[in-house]
Amino acid sequence: MEKQYYHLSGSGYPSHRRHHRRRRRRSRFPLPLRITLILLILLALVLMIGKLRRGKSADSLPSAHGEETLGEGNPQSSDGTPESSIPDETTPSQPSEEQLLSEAELKFAQYDYDAAIALVNSNPELAAKEAGASLIRRCEEIKPTLVRQDISQITHVFFHTLIIDTAKAFDNDSRQNGYNDVMTTKSEFEKMMLEMYNRGYVLVRIHDIAHEIDDPEQGGKKMVEGDILLPEGKKAFVLSQDDVNYYEYMDGDGFAKDITIGADGKPTTEMVTEDGSVVTGSFDMVPILNDFLKEHPDFSYRGAKGIIAVTGYNGVFGYRTDPSYEGTNPNIEADRQKVRDVAQCLRDDGWELASHSWGHRNYGKISMEELREDNEKWQERVGSLIGGTDILIYPFGADIADWHPYKADNERFQYLWGSGFRYFCNVDSSPYFVQMGKDFLRMGRRNLDGYRMWQDMTVKNRTADLFNASDIFDSARPTPVPGYTGG
Repeated sequence: MEKQYYHLSGSGYPSHRRHHRRRRRRSRFPLPLRITLILLILLALVLMIGKLRRGKSADSLPSAHGEETLGEGNPQSSDGTPESSIPDETTPSQPSEEQLLSEAELKFAQYDYDAAIALVNSNPELAAKEAGASLIRRCEEIKPTLVRQDISQITHVFFHTLIIDTAKAFDNDSRQNGYNDVMTTKSEFEKMMLEMYNRGYVLVRIHDIAHEIDDPEQGGKKMVEGDILLPEGKKAFVLSQDDVNYYEYMDGDGFAKDITIGADGKPTTEMVTEDGSVVTGSFDMVPILNDFLKEHPDFSYRGAKGIIAVTGYNGVFGYRTDPSYEGTNPNIEADRQKVRDVAQCLRDDGWELASHSWGHRNYGKISMEELREDNEKWQERVGSLIGGTDILIYPFGADIADWHPYKADNERFQYLWGSGFRYFCNVDSSPYFVQMGKDFLRMGRRNLDGYRMWQDMTVKNRTADLFNASDIFDSARPTPVPGYTGG
């Protein structure tokens, strides 16, 4: 703000004294009175300048009558509060000791002991109190007992969109068998998570298992194992969900309609009710798992959630964003922005995002030309909205090679790696399939759906390490469950 300059032009002092020839003119005012008047004028000018400057800097806070006031001392707000006591909204308030302790306890529950210690020590008063000191002691006591996870023994389970209303999904129409085959109901998912929690399983990110670092010897990057440290008896696992697109064919069949951002700033879902209204709530895996983690924070390693894999031909997250909808979706630009916002919200909440191809194509069978075209569509129409990813979850679980490590002469691998993918996930029925190459991580996944549970109860139990399928299986399912067709 520019300074205001004022000039004292009428101080009352003549520029020179005039002398009359005959006699000196007598002043009308005695000298003491003149000095007093001059001092009063100077004082008034000083006060006026001070008020003007305060008014400029305080921007003349309005009075209760809507007029600008220039009070003595501190400017005041409309309720009479001195401006110096009005909180500055641009300066973040410091967390209280109670808030710091609560956050540190969450870090402790999620096995991030160093972070918990750092939070307590960030407030010397809290660190000096018994509550803070006790938490630090607990962290220091447990750290030496932690067990490094063997990444070759980490299982990866996956789901499709969860069935919320079984009466609508299993209504004898042409889509019933597909839902019964590859989908999981909400009650089944909740039971699975609780049983896995009770057996000591802990969610980790796929990036916790291995990650890229600089390779000064060979140049470029290389993949190295991560250090997942958990208390003895705990077992790391990865979770993912395919086709989180809420396809058009699913409308009216008892599923959520989209992922959105809730009033609390967290990702949640919307669903259409019988009367056509839209309600917000826990209608798919993202908010359902988040609800579970609120009660069981120790089910997550350092805030890890799961992987959300999406195609693109029907849009993303339930929003019709593909260019094919440009003539039919009048809100397509707004929906594209929603996808951007939801994707960032998911990442901020601990979720990871993955490609599931654009058109749900079998990357192991289609021609190389078709593979390139499909991946380019995904990158342009989906990756550009969700922020890209280095995780590829193969449609149908169909890999681009056999179980041997990818080789330099594998044209499909080299192309996909060149597109930025470093984590490649197929479908495998064994408890573990983890393969780390110099520049990639490959993982097999286990489908926990209607087909798998039915097989476990009637043929061969492949999920006994996770849960007892007969305790999980939803009685609303039609039986027998048809053969698995992938997804």
